[in-house]
Amino acid sequence: MGPVRHLIAPNWVHYAFLPDWQALFPDASTWAARGVRRRAARRGVAIRWDANLATEPPPVWGDEIDLYEVKGHPQHREWVFLHRASRSLIVTDLVQALETSRMTRREAIVARLLAGTRRGGAMPRLMRLGLAMSPGSLGRAVRKMQDWRPERLIYAHGPLPTVSGNQALRAAFR
Repeated sequence: MGPVRHLIAPNWVHYAFLPDWQALFPDASTWAARGVRRRAARRGVAIRWDANLATEPPPVWGDEIDLYEVKGHPQHREWVFLHRASRSLIVTDLVQALETSRMTRREAIVARLLAGTRRGGAMPRLMRLGLAMSPGSLGRAVRKMQDWRPERLIYAHGPLPTVSGNQALRAAFR
């Protein structure tokens, strides 16, 4: 699709490997979600930050990608993205399909209790609890993502769904 021009830390836990990516793509700009810079610094992860994610897409990718901040638990906020040309909705942890068959017994028990383990993707239970602290936020976020009418859903954890993006969203947030 072209050269890597942007690296994004979309939530407070997805930043640890950015130094490796920055070494591979030194000309790429690195973007941070709220709270990520502080968390990385506290944990001694040295990252060159170029900008923060904001409500409006930056001009350098505003014609290609839409973004929306899903607000929930004060610590966990996650940015979701729509790549317009491919109609791909990109989330990180908001939807997961962890494969318990690839885990130890203990990991599988924890995953079933706290994470998203349903085939095709589901919102992790722990995240649902956090979003419950912000009434209406999840509903607004899901409506926004459905309004984008994605053709596919892409997430960071697990095999991707084989159904259309909107079908996958409905199943993940039912």
